[in-house]
Amino acid sequence: MIMTLLRLIAGAALFAIACGTARAGDTATVEILGFSADGGIFAFEEYGMQDGSGFPYANRYYINTASDSFLPGTPVRVRIDQDGAAIVDARSQARAQAQSVIGDAVLAENRGFTAGWNSVTERSSDPFRIEVNPRPVFPPIDEPLEFRLTELPMPDAAQCHGLGEAAGFRLMRVGTAPGTQTDIVHEDTTIPTSRGCPLGYGLAGVQTFHPAGGAPVFAVIIAIRALGFEGPDHRFIAVTGAL
Repeated sequence: MIMTLLRLIAGAALFAIACGTARAGDTATVEILGFSADGGIFAFEEYGMQDGSGFPYANRYYINTASDSFLPGTPVRVRIDQDGAAIVDARSQARAQAQSVIGDAVLAENRGFTAGWNSVTERSSDPFRIEVNPRPVFPPIDEPLEFRLTELPMPDAAQCHGLGEAAGFRLMRVGTAPGTQTDIVHEDTTIPTSRGCPLGYGLAGVQTFHPAGGAPVFAVIIAIRALGFEGPDHRFIAVTGAL
């Protein structure tokens, strides 16, 4: 029964999109929360109003920058399933739940630098390549930081239920200086169920942090275009590493 209902809902959404009658998928707003003082933790939040239900949500992600893995007990996800509930309430609940992981005050003191950012509405940028100077120092004293994204078709992803062709991704860090190499930062072999049914990806931004006396780190923010109820939804993930 549940599977049948899911097929009907998603099928109706795809039909509406194909007919040009629906363009109301929701795009989360992203806020960079910051890093721990030593750069070992990166955190960001996404929030918005869920398409279809109209319920507000707020998700907070806390990532170990060395292992590129979530901290225990995270992500923190809040959705208020109540008509008339406000986004600010969902954000407040998520914030309160997350303070035991690391305080917002610490993150705010170590926000780092947004070296590059492309909104999902930006049409002139390349969604699969981004090159930045890691710090706003001119003339630059750092080697440029370049990433390239490749979508990987994964048509057998179970969470799409045959309603779309799912995609994973590969993220490459491209060597820009003579003698440097290009490395794979991340490559999907399967798709986490938390992504829903991802149809495509784009490079959203690069956040860098140079901790006092510590090794600098980066976080690449990636936009996920996923199957939604009223249209394509956009959610975000981050891939981290050492500069």
